[in-house]
Amino acid sequence: MREEKKFLTAKVREYIEKSDYLYVAGFDRLTVGDVAELRKALRGEAAEYHVVKNSILRLAAKEANLPEINLGALKGTTAIVSGGQNPSGVAKVLDAFMSAPEKDGKLSVKWGRLGARVLHARDILALSKLPSLDVLRAQMLSLLQATLQQFLAVCNAAAQSFVRLLNAYGEKCQAG
Repeated sequence: MREEKKFLTAKVREYIEKSDYLYVAGFDRLTVGDVAELRKALRGEAAEYHVVKNSILRLAAKEANLPEINLGALKGTTAIVSGGQNPSGVAKVLDAFMSAPEKDGKLSVKWGRLGARVLHARDILALSKLPSLDVLRAQMLSLLQATLQQFLAVCNAAAQSFVRLLNAYGEKCQAG
């Protein structure tokens, strides 16, 4: 293998291995301005967008021991999106970009992976519909807080009942 090809394969493998997810997209008729806009939006999620050659991606995917994926589906123009800690947020950015009327048909998600799971385009779209990581954390905290409040109320009720019992007994003893 030529040195340039080895270098490019290593670079793409680095992009693949740097995060728990990878989205592979096809792009047609994207202008330089469109790509700059998409990269800026992805930067907000600490993700990167890189145009890659299909043959280089095939080699890098094999070297990175990606789960069984349909590498035969790599046709046409290909870009990869990886990095960051929020795969749902990145999927939201891609979905928002693809849904914009002026970008219709210019970008499409081919497939992806999340951990060891292979994602089809419909899976990535479903992932984009999930609440953001911050919202999920807030929902989890409110669920925990409500459970703790209910537990404390039950514990407190038992103590209050005991105090009322002692108070009633004391009043009964005083009354005679």
